[in-house]
Amino acid sequence: MTPPLPRTVRAVDTAQLLDLAQEAAMHSFSQRLPVDWLQEHLAAEATHYLFPTLVQRLRHRPEVPLQWRCQQLLTVSTGEQIWGLLDVLPDTFDKIPETLDAASQKAIVRCIEHAVTVREWAERMAADTGPEEIPRT
Repeated sequence: MTPPLPRTVRAVDTAQLLDLAQEAAMHSFSQRLPVDWLQEHLAAEATHYLFPTLVQRLRHRPEVPLQWRCQQLLTVSTGEQIWGLLDVLPDTFDKIPETLDAASQKAIVRCIEHAVTVREWAERMAADTGPEEIPRT
């Protein structure tokens, strides 16, 4: 049975987000940013947010576990917040403590809706500083 998709936002620090990205890479999840890219660009002391939006089951790849596709609001080293996607195991997401009240969660979802994407931010940074590989999201 598929666990129900939670309608909540969870906050994680940069170290936790890097662990989630590493777990996604280990499982070859399709929506994730490279860990080295995150290490280079995330603000070290920032809080980032995950909001599950769909259940992802790869029927053509039965060896891949069920995931929750989360929208993520990331704070990068420039202080900006950018939007991306991250596939997370349901059990892993459930272990992240619930720390945000309803008003804060709604505000974060609104921020996600208006944030530039990782790709847009990376393209703008590349235009300012020179070419860099732009991660897929």
